[in-house]
Amino acid sequence: MNHLDPGAERDAEPAETGRLREALAAAAYEVTPSRVPLAAVERRGRMIRRRRRTTVLGAGCAVLLAPLAFVTLHGPDEGDRVTRPAATVSASPAPSASPTVSAPTPRIVDPGERVTVAPGFVLWLTEEGKHWTTPDMPEGQFRSVVDGNIDRTRPGVSLQTEATDGRVLASGVYYGGEGTASVVEVASEDGPVRGKLLELPGRPGWGVWYAIAHSGVEAQVTVRDTEGRVYATLP
Repeated sequence: MNHLDPGAERDAEPAETGRLREALAAAAYEVTPSRVPLAAVERRGRMIRRRRRTTVLGAGCAVLLAPLAFVTLHGPDEGDRVTRPAATVSASPAPSASPTVSAPTPRIVDPGERVTVAPGFVLWLTEEGKHWTTPDMPEGQFRSVVDGNIDRTRPGVSLQTEATDGRVLASGVYYGGEGTASVVEVASEDGPVRGKLLELPGRPGWGVWYAIAHSGVEAQVTVRDTEGRVYATLP
């Protein structure tokens, strides 16, 4: 029976280990290492740095804005805080149509109601006709509309004039026209003068006109209706 020398076994084991190391080293030298992806590594590094920088800036802004938000919400004194109403936008109103101006109509007076046209010149109407006074004739004058001197079935106008205090007071009776009498115009030396109309209630079919001129009045009088048509004329 052969016995191996224990010392020889201990010397043989390192020899095998050495050969194994040599074989691994030779194999390692034959392997060509791949290129390191430097561009990718650099991009990754820049991205990580940007994220860190954004995080730091965001945290800093939050720290700075927090006191401002506190001041805005609470203010130095709750009693001094003013809440402004939200701005409202209102639609522009559509332009409204111009109002229609109605033509004037005679002033309606009660029987016997006095109308002072000028100092001392007073008019009033009764169912019988026209009454008036002047400074020169305070006792009054009268023109009848029922005595047959006028034909109330046909358009007509009468004229009476009174001169006083540098003015000419012209008046008369109109009657018989169609529609509603509206305005009267009398000719004078200074041009046309527009007068006014009086009537009793109930559309009696006649009325009284009057005007004040500052020059001589001519015998030319025109009464027009609310449509602008001639109601009655003189001559």
